[in-house]
Amino acid sequence: MNPPEDRARIARHFTSVKAIEDAIGESMGPTDWLTIAQSRIDSFAEASGDDQWIHVDPERARRGPFGAAIAHGYLLLSLIPLFTSQLYTANTGSLRLNYGLNRVRFPGVARVEDRIRARAVFEALRPHPLGLLLSTTYTIEAEGSDTPACVAEGVSLLVT
Repeated sequence: MNPPEDRARIARHFTSVKAIEDAIGESMGPTDWLTIAQSRIDSFAEASGDDQWIHVDPERARRGPFGAAIAHGYLLLSLIPLFTSQLYTANTGSLRLNYGLNRVRFPGVARVEDRIRARAVFEALRPHPLGLLLSTTYTIEAEGSDTPACVAEGVSLLVT
């Protein structure tokens, strides 16, 4: 049997703007662990055109500064929607759109075969002509590392 921290997390379900407002500042998560496979890194390299050796040449990367191939920072960023589905749903209007990012940093790394997971915190909710802008900070951590692999403040437009 898997330890409790490895069991699927139940996402928080927000059905009103008030519920989101009440949750501002609260940590959600963590998500389930996700193993970073070389095949995922290679697929991302092919899709993005970023085929730098530190990502796609495992033998050379073993001799590099991190001792293994590492996931692209933008690959980690692209996993936020996957993690979000494990963290929360927000059914407060007609739809939710990705509005952008305020700040993104990659202070650590996620090596090939590392397990990563995410946490999220709602930071702010402010008006927009089409609804509300929800700012959420996502922190993606690699197992065994004290430094996050990615910290990103995403902004969603909650269309009402």
